Amino acid sequence: MYYVATLIIVDSEKNRTSRPQHLAYISDLYERGHVLMGGPFEDGSGGMVIYQNVDQETAERLAHHDPAVTSGARTVSLRPWRRLDLPIRQA
Repeated sequence: MYYVATLIIVDSEKNRTSRPQHLAYISDLYERGHVLMGGPFEDGSGGMVIYQNVDQETAERLAHHDPAVTSGARTVSLRPWRRLDLPIRQA
């Protein structure tokens, strides 16, 4: 199962100062195999992280312990996500 965390910026100054810790946190989780991918939205409103190889409780803990969230820079919402096996062919 995958979990998608949407991280919306609510305080630009806190976001600027917490960004290095946020990126280090996500990079560490990626190296440990818990993050599939992540990145910013093009409109600058925040970003998204896709967690993998974790259960929902762990995904929630990881998302809510992100320094961008704990600093008050961003809010987070988490949703389970099912990855499609592509390409999908219809008969």
